[in-house]
Amino acid sequence: MGVQAPITPIWKLPDMTELSLQGVAKSFGTFAAVRETDLALQDGRFVCFLGPSGCGKTTLLRLIAGLETPSSGRIMLGGKDITALPAHKRNVGMVFQSLALFPHLNVGQNIAYGMQMAGQDRAASMAKAGELLDLVQLSGYADRAVSALSGGQRQRVAIARALALEPQIFLLDEPLSALDANLREEMQVELRQLQQRLGVTTIMVTHDQSEAMTTADTLVVMNNGKIEQVGAPLEVYQNPANAFVAGFVGSNNLIPGKAQGQTVQALGTRLKCDHAADGDVTLSIRPEHLDITDTPGKNCVEARVEFLRDLGFEVEAFFCVGDERVSIKWVPKGDPDLVQGDVKYLHFPADKIKLHVS
Repeated sequence: MGVQAPITPIWKLPDMTELSLQGVAKSFGTFAAVRETDLALQDGRFVCFLGPSGCGKTTLLRLIAGLETPSSGRIMLGGKDITALPAHKRNVGMVFQSLALFPHLNVGQNIAYGMQMAGQDRAASMAKAGELLDLVQLSGYADRAVSALSGGQRQRVAIARALALEPQIFLLDEPLSALDANLREEMQVELRQLQQRLGVTTIMVTHDQSEAMTTADTLVVMNNGKIEQVGAPLEVYQNPANAFVAGFVGSNNLIPGKAQGQTVQALGTRLKCDHAADGDVTLSIRPEHLDITDTPGKNCVEARVEFLRDLGFEVEAFFCVGDERVSIKWVPKGDPDLVQGDVKYLHFPADKIKLHVS
């Protein structure tokens, strides 16, 4: 989960200020890319905009960067209205999904380019580029051609360039999506450690749940142009605000039911739960919260093993309960003795069941 240790910046940044979106919306013709949004983000945090493709997360990031103009609402930075400010006057650093490095410039020149455009002399900007290369663990790479770098090295150069003007806010638009799985995990750790060392407020767009859960202090879960939930990763995982969040963040069992108070009719039986609701609901329970037993009992449902898969670090079993499929996961220590076709009972702990009103 996201680490929330106190932050001690290692080099001078401008005074960090809270970012606030007030009724911000963006439409393209009749299409509402971002619906009316209110959001306040704390200083020095690592925030992930998480959601499926087309949910509006990149558009929201571009609105903050000044690359799009809101159809309505205000964007405030440190109490100052920056809604009408052009991108180059916002003191925002951004890493694009394509990285957008200049192929005709070497590594040092790529990093120094923005500083020179801002009026710094060449010697000072190249010296600062060297410091930034040290920061992203690419010491001695200033004279390298961009084409000679690996994907992960190019990523670090793009990050260094975005940090060169010491932005108040650092924005990343799915920056790791083009990397292979192992390098992506390595860069997630490096990016998070760099953000903690600098203490700069960072917002990253991603559709990768694991990436968001392991890097962020705060998740902003989006769907269909609106924010569904804002919270710490563990809070969002354990207490999803609705069925969409329950199904999108991590794996989950989503089962239709009908609730009356703390009793829900689902899977052909009545289940007791600590959560109360009334009417049509979606019951959610994480696969790791279910138990397997050989005997019926309270909050147990008869189920047949449909499929098993060993993932090495955990085992996952899919059970058939009437027309519904229910999955369960466990760490392989004292494994349940299961084979396909076995009939067992699944126990639904009352305190782990969530009910989401349809």
